[in-house]
Amino acid sequence: MSKVTVLGGCGAVGSIATETLASSGVFSEVTVADMNIMAARKLARTIKGSKLSAVELDAENPQSIRKAISGSSVVLNCVGPFYKYGPTIMKSVIEARINYVDVCDDFDATEKLLAMDDKAKKAGISALIGMGSSPGVANVLVRFCADSLLDQVEAVDIYHAHGGEKVEGAAVVKHRIHSMKIDIPVFLNGEFTTVKLFEDSGRALEEEAEFQDVGTYSVYAYPHPETITLPKYLKGVKRVTNLGLVLPPAYAELIKGMVRLGITDEKPIEVQGHKIIPLEFAVVFILSQRQRLMKEAGINQPMGCLKIVVKGYKDGGKNTYIFSMSSRGQGMGEGTGIPAAIGAILTATGKIKEKGVLPPEACVNPLDMLELAKTKVKAAGGRGFPIVIEHIDKDGKSQRMDLFS
Repeated sequence: MSKVTVLGGCGAVGSIATETLASSGVFSEVTVADMNIMAARKLARTIKGSKLSAVELDAENPQSIRKAISGSSVVLNCVGPFYKYGPTIMKSVIEARINYVDVCDDFDATEKLLAMDDKAKKAGISALIGMGSSPGVANVLVRFCADSLLDQVEAVDIYHAHGGEKVEGAAVVKHRIHSMKIDIPVFLNGEFTTVKLFEDSGRALEEEAEFQDVGTYSVYAYPHPETITLPKYLKGVKRVTNLGLVLPPAYAELIKGMVRLGITDEKPIEVQGHKIIPLEFAVVFILSQRQRLMKEAGINQPMGCLKIVVKGYKDGGKNTYIFSMSSRGQGMGEGTGIPAAIGAILTATGKIKEKGVLPPEACVNPLDMLELAKTKVKAAGGRGFPIVIEHIDKDGKSQRMDLFS
């Protein structure tokens, strides 16, 4: 039995992870670390399971981080946006020689975390990064496909659509804005390159994607880490992309419009004698419109779908596997928080054996993840991973099956 500390444990993702960990029976103590200590204490009182405690966290202060994680066997980091907080937090955890898991979905932060690989190895710890939905489950399912279903993976296209959560924080909106402003990494024709969302290079990747149980939507390029990590672990792959959107589409278009118009700059401007940071205004305005846009779209509950299309060869013939994980009533919190908790459990139980900073495809055994989703998570009242697979063989024949549903 051991102690796990969930950084950002009161957020939409962190709270689900905390609840899953507390009910897993793996940890003797679960600590909720959050900037909002009152909310952390309330959450610790309401969740049943392991002994729960709360501690205040300043994610920008290494001393505060070290105090919060003291005595932990595993630290699960759910503090976003990761481009701002990820490197500082992981550096502090490595220095404390504690095993680490996070849900980092910023590719630029991922590059900085991967650069700490030698430090993590010297500290003798495992740092599993990007263990959410996408990245996270997506990476592991691609690994499963490469190891068990295909002789050679040629292309990986990852699609995601989600929205409808009851609340959405400023950090999530800032992450989306950040993702739209930067160069977006993709792997095309066997080479790493970048595209820009609002230029021809980005528009060339836009397409209509059908999502099981959710609908058909136009998706656009996302700077998720899969495009920079999967090619390093899949020999011979020629294409890796990540496309998605937030629901409803009008909400996604509002965010894109604010970015396109340049209302997301971080340099203060003066408005009627007051210094205003455009980005902070943009975030508040976007969030103020969210409920109205959801109501107009008829979205009154969380919904989402992760879809992974893997193409390659088996016995010389072309084959395609399409993995879909969809839900209504569960959104980003469950889709990211449950895999994150599974990553922490796998780490605590010795299933992550490699040392260093590692993406999911480098260290998570797909069958371990799926079995844990089936047992620990479902036993705790969760749905596990309702994964549907469609296999299209070399003759074009399609067959569908459920996997660990």
